[in-house]
Amino acid sequence: MAVAGLRRRVYELLDKGLAGSWVADLVHGALIALVIVNVAAVVLESMPAVANAYERQFRLLEIASVAAFTLEYVARLWVAPDHPPYRTLTPLRARLRAALSPALVIDLLAIVPFYVGLLLDMDLRFLLLLRLVRFFKLARYSPGFASLVDALWSERRALGASLLIFLGALVIVASAMRLAEQEAQPDKFATIPDALWWAVITLTTVGYGDVYPVTGAGKLIAGVTAVLGIVMLALPVGIIATAFAREIQRRDFVVTWSMVSGVPLFSGLDAASVAEVMRALTSATYEPGALICRAGQPARAVFVIAEGEVEAEGAGGRRTLGAGQCFGEAAVLQGRPMDVTVRATSRVKVLALDADELHHLRETRPALGVVIAAVAETWESGEARDPAAGRP
Repeated sequence: MAVAGLRRRVYELLDKGLAGSWVADLVHGALIALVIVNVAAVVLESMPAVANAYERQFRLLEIASVAAFTLEYVARLWVAPDHPPYRTLTPLRARLRAALSPALVIDLLAIVPFYVGLLLDMDLRFLLLLRLVRFFKLARYSPGFASLVDALWSERRALGASLLIFLGALVIVASAMRLAEQEAQPDKFATIPDALWWAVITLTTVGYGDVYPVTGAGKLIAGVTAVLGIVMLALPVGIIATAFAREIQRRDFVVTWSMVSGVPLFSGLDAASVAEVMRALTSATYEPGALICRAGQPARAVFVIAEGEVEAEGAGGRRTLGAGQCFGEAAVLQGRPMDVTVRATSRVKVLALDADELHHLRETRPALGVVIAAVAETWESGEARDPAAGRP
């Protein structure tokens, strides 16, 4: 039990839940700073004068960084059985599943160059690039980075279609240019693969000028291709920009598994249901005194306090709510206006599940519907609310 408790504590330090601690904040801040320092060191080491003058300091920094990142990697593998999606698996399977996750693969690649350099007595300068993989460790802590990944994933089909269109246009214009220029420039446009280089450079609007048409037909094709290239680039850029703007407005801090699974309203859900709830949640940060919702307004969402405290004032008086507690669920479930006015009494981080999303999840996820129905029965029966259970 002592080992299980220690493992749980380590997990909470690495993956902050609803009630984060200053120790967890310190650990995360130190890891972020270490990543930034490492990326800066890799850039500075590419300058011979700096690398020679501070060779010993760079070496010590690398050893210390690899030790810290290795400890983090091993710790994350050790606590994998406490990660909500893996709790139904055996410890071994949970750790194997975690080791294959994108985040842990990045963590492994971040330390591999050092150990490969120790084992193999040869100059492996190409491994320097793998040290820059450490930069992507920031995705675990950055809401902007996480939002970009979510945006790319949500629009993967549209981006795939854009890539398919681009590849089709690439082959078509390369084939057309080969027909137009083959006789005039047999050394540059002898085959379609030869013409593909020109097509790539022109469609991406780079235009190196090393290969260009000399015939009238070739110049006409090149002009059309250049205009087409602008359209080809604008399409995926527009898709990504729109999706990223949508995601960045939804969340201003990273929502973790621990946050969602730690909410009593969602604690009884399976991993698939928790994942769907995570995708539907939005997050926001309120400063002290900020109004979150007002009595009499339509109930637009169920709110969960991730960090900080709020004051709820209604007909029953005032009460203070803290991390893990909810407000607004009764109004949403019963389809009535809010009966309390809620203000932040400290800097507070709030998760919100839109009312429409909640009703949709009730229909698509029976397990979630059962939990929410139980909450509704509690409110309707007028039973005492248990603050420790997360309901005011």
